[in-house]
Order: sequence, then C-alpha cells, then structure tokens
Amino acid sequence: MSFRTKVFLSITATVVIAVWIVAAVVSALVTDSFERIDTQRTAALVGEFRHQFARRSDDVSRRIDAIANSETVQRLAVNLSGPQPDTAQYVDEASALAREQSLNFLELIGPDRRIVSSAEWPARFGYQENWLADNTNWSRGVFLRTEELADGSALGLVTVRTVKAGDGVLYIAGGLELDKGFVDTLPATEGMQVQLYRNMGAETAGNMPPSRLASSLIDEVRAQPRELTRTGVASSITAIPLLGIDKQLLAVLLVESSRAELVSLKRTIQETAWGVGTAGVLIGLVLSFWTASRVTKPLRELATSVQEVAAGDWGTRAAVRSSDEVGRLARDFNHMTEQLTEQRDRMIQAERVAAWRELARRLAHELKNPLFPLQITVENLQRARQATPEQFDDVFRESTQTLIAELDNLKTIIGRFSDFAKMPAPQREPMDLSSAARDVARLFDAQIHAPGRPLVEIRFELEENLPSISADPDQIRRALSNLILNALDAMPRGGRLTVRTQSAGSPGRVAIEVSDTGDGLTAEECERLFTPYYTTKQQGTGLGLAIVQSVVSDHKGTISVQSQPGKGTTFRIELNR
Repeated sequence: MSFRTKVFLSITATVVIAVWIVAAVVSALVTDSFERIDTQRTAALVGEFRHQFARRSDDVSRRIDAIANSETVQRLAVNLSGPQPDTAQYVDEASALAREQSLNFLELIGPDRRIVSSAEWPARFGYQENWLADNTNWSRGVFLRTEELADGSALGLVTVRTVKAGDGVLYIAGGLELDKGFVDTLPATEGMQVQLYRNMGAETAGNMPPSRLASSLIDEVRAQPRELTRTGVASSITAIPLLGIDKQLLAVLLVESSRAELVSLKRTIQETAWGVGTAGVLIGLVLSFWTASRVTKPLRELATSVQEVAAGDWGTRAAVRSSDEVGRLARDFNHMTEQLTEQRDRMIQAERVAAWRELARRLAHELKNPLFPLQITVENLQRARQATPEQFDDVFRESTQTLIAELDNLKTIIGRFSDFAKMPAPQREPMDLSSAARDVARLFDAQIHAPGRPLVEIRFELEENLPSISADPDQIRRALSNLILNALDAMPRGGRLTVRTQSAGSPGRVAIEVSDTGDGLTAEECERLFTPYYTTKQQGTGLGLAIVQSVVSDHKGTISVQSQPGKGTTFRIELNR
C-alpha cells in the first residue's frame, strides 16, 4: 500500500469517524433530552389524572353526604325502622336523588342489604348486595367499583354512607362513572394520548383500541399489578393500574407518548451524517492528493536516493527543499552517505592492507615449507662435491629427485593461488541440482571406503521434481566438491554426511545443504570462515570456502553456515532458477 493511499485512508477514516461520533453523540443527547421531557410530560399528565381523580372523589363524597342528610333518606330510614316497612313507595327515589345530585350511580339498600331503590338499574329492586357485608366500617372514603347495568357494566367512582334505621342501617351507595368524558377532562398534550382500559373485556374508554405494545403491557399489569413503562420504536407507554376496594384490578390507565418526532429527528441526524460523511470522503480525497504532492514528493525523491545508494552509487545526494522534518531527514541522509563514503574508503584501504598482509603471510607460510628442503638439498650437493665421484653421483641423484618434488609442490601452491585469482565467469546452462549433488558425492566413494578410514555414512535427501536451474555445472560441482571434502575432513572419527536439496522459501529459488556430524565450529569461526586464506585445518591454503563463496556470488546466490561446537556443521546454498 502506497503512502498516498495510507494518507487518503487515514484522512477519510478520521473525517468519517469524527462525523459519526458527533452524530452518535448528538443522537444520544437528543434521545436523552426527548426521553427526559417525555418523562416529565407523562408525570405531569399522571399527576393531573390523580388531581382530577381526587377532585371527583371529593365531589362524590360531598354529593353522597347531601343525599344521606336529605329529608327523603331520613324519612326512608324512619320507615325502615318500623315493624312492617313499605319500601315499594321508594322505588323511584334513587333515580330522583341521582338526578338531583348529578350522579351516575345511586342505590338505597335496606338493613337486610336488599336494594330498596336503584338509579342505574331500577329492575334490581329487592336484589341483595352481599358485598356490603364485606365491610362494616365505610369510612374509607371513595373507591373504584364495577357497577352492573341493564346493558352491561361500568367503572364507577363510588362511596358508601350509612344512616341509622332502627336497629339496622340504611346504606346509600353511589358515585360517578369513569368513562371517556372523565379522560377528556385531562389537559390535551401534543403527541400524548390517554386511554382507560377496563379489565372486564376488550373494550376501552378511549377513542382507539390498544396497540400491540399496549396489549402486551396490559397483560403484564394484569399478571402483576404495578406501574410499568415500555418503550417501542414508535411510542412510549406508561401503564397505571386502578384497583378496587379489595385490591382487585379494575382498570388500567394508559399514557402513550408518540416517538415519531424523535424518530424523524434521528433520521434527519443520520441523513445529515451520511451527507457530511460523503463530503468528508471527497474532502479527504482532495486533501490526500494535496498532502501527497507536498509531502510524498520529497519522500519519493529521498527513497530514490536511498535505492541509488543501495545500488552502489555512493555519490548520490538528496535534494533539501525545506527546513521541516522531511528537510532535516534529507540533510541527515546526505550526512550519513558522506560518512558512509568516508568509512567505505577507510575500510577498503584497511581491507586491502589486511588482504596483502594475509597474502604475504600465507605465501610465506606456504613457500617456507618447500624452500627448507631445497636449501638442505643444495647444501648436501655442496658437501658431496668434495667427496669421491661415486658418493657425489648418489647424492646428486637423491638431491635432484628432492628438488624436482619440492619444485612441483611450489608449482601446485602457485597454481592454487592463480586459480583463485582468475575465476572465470559462469557459463550458464540448465542443470539438475539433485543429480549434480549425487554425482559429486559419488566421486568421494573411494576416499570414504578407503581401508583403515573410520566409517562415514552418506545420506541423500533429494527433493523429487526439483526445478532445474541455470548455472555453470563445472563451477557448481567444484563448489559442492569443496563442501563435501570439508565435511569429510571435519569427521576424522567417522560420522554421517547428509546432502539435501529442496525448494527454498522464496519463489523461484532452490537450495542445497551439506551437513556433517563433526566437531562443529564456534560463532567466531563461522564469521571468518569465508575469509580468503583463513583455515581451521593444520594444513591448507584457506581458499576452498573462499572459492565456494566466489562461485555462489557469481551465480547471484547466497551461502550460509550453521554450526555449534560438538553438534556438526551445515552449509546451505540458495540459487535462483
């Protein structure tokens, strides 16, 4: 992913996230504010209902007291206290008294709890009201009760008064109906609706049947009478149970608050957020290209300079166009390349001096060994010249043989150094690395199985169908031969030699490994192992691994070594196909 793309994505993500965070916060604040106001409005409406309920209760109490103290009721009480009271003449008294006090319900009930007169259902004359026996003290005030009517039932706000009638009492039970008219007396509030749901069936005292949410809430209140609030997508409903004198549920007051305004407002916020977010993406696109032209251009130039330095052009310098962080980075890069150039020059000089010193040391060491026998031989010839001709001939014959042998040794040493100095360029052709590894290893069969040599086991782990590579077969075999010879020299007491080929981790590369179970090498020896003229053997020029590294380098490959003292050594070569 390019830097420009990262800038674009970061700016776009920042704008979009910021917009949506603001939208979410605004939406949450609006919702919280709306719900707080909705709660306040619901509480105010419920408070007004309770106020109206208390006011109507006081009104009922006052009117029933007036009836209880009326002349008609007093006369009825006196008549009922006689031995054979005549109640038929009072059948219509309840209706007249109810009309006089504007009551919806009124019943006059004798001491035997039989109805003397009923305003709401006159035909119930003589019916017994057993519910009056449930309580002997009617000082509880006003309560809710379901009243039976000729055409059904109604919810009434009722109170009971008693008037002394001989040894018994006359009951005056009456009140007002809680119906739609009562609900309509509550103050109208925009977005809010009040319904009175009666418990005796599916009818309501409001204008509309309950919604699914309201029906579910009513069922919960029926199961356990308590005040509940439920919030849906379109509305929020509060249910208040209305209980009778014996705590039975008679009705449920539903206060519903519409959330349409909130839903519309939140939709508007979301649409605005989408619009602002889209604009933010476009702005981010413009800003990213503008930023890229201001920021990425000097960075690209600096990256190009880095690549040129990496390719070997140490004289490359980055252009310094500003004094900001990018400019300081360019100046630091130029300073770094200057220091690297100076250090490279010093290192080259030091390496040249060290190489010449090492070459002089190795040449002195290698040439000193054959020069000493040459010197002894010449001295023997000088001494033999003074002896008899017969003795001189014998010494001359032996000395010339020694001179020829040591001169051949000198030629061999010089040939090795000469070969390393003039390694030819690879003559590439397709070759099978696994087949070449097997062929090279077989060349050492005679040396491995020589009489008296400790047993060395050769193990091949060659990958089947290994892709062929383009390489110089002679040079690759020479490098493998040197590695196998080193492995055999590292196992003077015998061991196991493993030759392994496989596909390398990177695509288009193959690898070959030569492992031994010898004494291993230290970390310091591994670091110096490929240095020319360095050797860990008692005898040798130290050019074998240097030649291997040269071959691998000429083939654009890599060579590495893994070793631990006492655990053997593994050389790994990776080559491009």
